[in-house]
Amino acid sequence: MDQIRNASRMTPALLDELRQFSTCVTASAIETFGVRLCNAGFADSRIRCQFKELPAVVGYAATARIRSANPPMDSRGYFYYDRADWWSQILTIPAPRIIVIEDLDDPAGLGAFVGAVHANILRALGCVALVTNGSVRDIPDIRPTGFQVFAANVAVSHAYAHVFDFGSPVRVGGLKISPGELVQGDLHGVQTIPPEVADRVPAKARDILKRRKRLIDLCQSDDFSLEKLRQVMKHEEETKV
Repeated sequence: MDQIRNASRMTPALLDELRQFSTCVTASAIETFGVRLCNAGFADSRIRCQFKELPAVVGYAATARIRSANPPMDSRGYFYYDRADWWSQILTIPAPRIIVIEDLDDPAGLGAFVGAVHANILRALGCVALVTNGSVRDIPDIRPTGFQVFAANVAVSHAYAHVFDFGSPVRVGGLKISPGELVQGDLHGVQTIPPEVADRVPAKARDILKRRKRLIDLCQSDDFSLEKLRQVMKHEEETKV
């Protein structure tokens, strides 16, 4: 799996650096490398951050697909917490991990697979966040754990929520995510970070913040004028690397 092999390029220090940047700054940094279209690589507004006060999270995707409208069709019966096989597979993904669950019901989100219990199980397995196009529940109980949640909805019940597949590519909010892909999320939303540039993104992000600061400082200065703004913009364009 290419994404998992490329994870070795990201040292703990580089991952720590990535956590310091908002998804917006990271997205701008990724754009400078020209490795994907500017309208790709991020989930759309259907996927909403549930805990906007928490800092950005960065981790490698551990994927699964669920249904909740109908019971699972197997002989062992329905027991929604009993997924030791899936939990073992999660541990094959490098830490830190972000769980990405695609709900294939139509419409998605009748039942919430992750609530207080599953959030704590996943957190104990080295997961820092959940991303799903479905629902979550027990929001007040999850918040104190620091486990971040990105979801399309909240729900009352788990209904018949069950994992029927894991370890395959999934799609949430229009974003395709494969196992092992590097994912970042914060109050703005969720995006993937291309492995071929991931180790260079922090340096580019720092440069973008410096350039932003020069422009913002001018706009907030008593000496602001359109002419000075044009000069600064021209200088930033000429010195852009």
